[in-house]
Amino acid sequence: MSEEHAERFTRLRPLLFTIAYEILGAATEAEDVLQDGYLRWAEVDLDTVEDTKAYLARLVTRQALNALRAQSRRREEYVGPWLPEPVLVDAGDASSDVVLAESVSMAMMVVLETLSPDERAVFVLREVFGFDHGEIAKAIGKSPAAVRQISHRAREHVQARRRRFEPVDPATSSEITAQFFATAATGDVNGLIGMLAPDVVWTADSDGKVSAARRPVSGADSVARLIVGLIRLGGPDGRAEPAFYNGAPALVLYTGDKLEGVVSVEIVDGKIANFYAMRNPEKLAGVTVSRAIGRV
Repeated sequence: MSEEHAERFTRLRPLLFTIAYEILGAATEAEDVLQDGYLRWAEVDLDTVEDTKAYLARLVTRQALNALRAQSRRREEYVGPWLPEPVLVDAGDASSDVVLAESVSMAMMVVLETLSPDERAVFVLREVFGFDHGEIAKAIGKSPAAVRQISHRAREHVQARRRRFEPVDPATSSEITAQFFATAATGDVNGLIGMLAPDVVWTADSDGKVSAARRPVSGADSVARLIVGLIRLGGPDGRAEPAFYNGAPALVLYTGDKLEGVVSVEIVDGKIANFYAMRNPEKLAGVTVSRAIGRV
């Protein structure tokens, strides 16, 4: 690979990783897609490339779609809820760009899981990265007219399932999250209920490999009691360290030195509206690796 190949790819790597991650919902698989894309890019005659960003976005999208379709059977056999892999990002990467912050938020990633592969790719490329219908058509092998229809359908689908997004100041959201878990450690259920949205939902992903609720738990009282119970089960060796995943506050859970899970939090109107608890050991393998994300 020439230095020019490497320089162009490296410059766009945060954008390419974000495209792959948002299509796949898996940071480790997104890295695999980028590795494969890098090798394919090395064979390209740069004299034939008019727009490096569009070319690499097409290449990564195709590979990500292939990987997403290959996941379908695995997801059908999955035990309990399937959540996207949490991705550790620099707070500044997301907080400085509202569109990027929403697109990688765990709440949006969960909604993207409900789209078909083509819908997901089109929505990500169009709504997040601003590619035109013609460029997207080349990426997914459809006509521009078909892409317009898919885009319209995907946008309606997302809008019907996604709450209105209001950016939360990272410092404020971190303070609310820290206060909540400090209160949880005291066992004060009533205190917790006051910090939760009435329709709060706890969703845990374990694939049956570790102990976790196999169905979402909803309602402030039920979720508050569940969390107090989990903290008691953690025992004296349990600890939680604050972190920033998917552009929002999260806690990384340990028992001694063993990583037990990542709990991401969504805050709406000053109340915690969703907990996303990743407990599947396979999806935790890469959660401590920081990723650079971007839209340009």
